[in-house]
Amino acid sequence: MPVDTLLRLLLALLLLGAGLALYHLVTHWLLSRARGKASQLEAFRPGQPAILYFTTPDCAVCKAVQRPALRSLQTRLGERLQVIEVDAYEKPELARDWGVMSVPTTFILDAQGKPRHMNPGVTPADKLFEQLKKAGAAV
Repeated sequence: MPVDTLLRLLLALLLLGAGLALYHLVTHWLLSRARGKASQLEAFRPGQPAILYFTTPDCAVCKAVQRPALRSLQTRLGERLQVIEVDAYEKPELARDWGVMSVPTTFILDAQGKPRHMNPGVTPADKLFEQLKKAGAAV
């Protein structure tokens, strides 16, 4: 294999690794920034895990994909899970405080309201379920 091909491959892998590292750093920073903000949520009931779901009325993928996934998870877990839906248009300051840059965005909150996972974009019900388990939810 020519040396320049190996160098290009190495550069591509380096850029990929840097991108992944940056993504994880930003996610960690957003989660740490959101700590303590559950008190801003009127609907949050301490002692029970929650999914905080940011959406807007004109978000087609929210209606077609994310909301049905959340409904299926709510049906599966019943009263053991609270789903808190926030319209980012109605509450832009809340979306800004939580670091929401696009919709849909979901946060997994443990029973004390501490954000454990953040998901920008559509997130399947199975992934949300696994994140709830990792957050210590009795699911």
